[in-house]
Amino acid sequence: MLVSQILRTKGDLVFTASPTETVAAVASQMLSRRVGALVVLDAERVVGIVSERDVVRAVAEAGASALTRPVSSCMTRDVLFAEPGETVDSLLGRMTDRRIRHLPVCHKERLVGLVSIGDLVKSKISEVEAEADGLKAYIAAS
Repeated sequence: MLVSQILRTKGDLVFTASPTETVAAVASQMLSRRVGALVVLDAERVVGIVSERDVVRAVAEAGASALTRPVSSCMTRDVLFAEPGETVDSLLGRMTDRRIRHLPVCHKERLVGLVSIGDLVKSKISEVEAEADGLKAYIAAS
């Protein structure tokens, strides 16, 4: 399955933050939207991604004062991207190797979606179930 197929099903809505927003504001937004990460945009350009892990790490290192700092102080700047034509298997491998849970999807340097490890696992399970159902039908027909 391709990333573009997941986005067609899931939708292309991506929650974003500005690099100047406070860590507290970003944490609050993740809580209210029930997401684990936000893509950080400066105008239309992706400059980072901030996850729950980044927030926890910042608070663990600096205490409560981390919450008043800009999100640019704790976001991940070296963002890995996915492209719509990539396969679920290739992304699962990349995410596992780098121990990341969210990948912004870009097409021609434009943000078009976001996939999580959960989206990919769900897709993979559906694929395996469909294959199993096909094999059962084949065996039953024989």
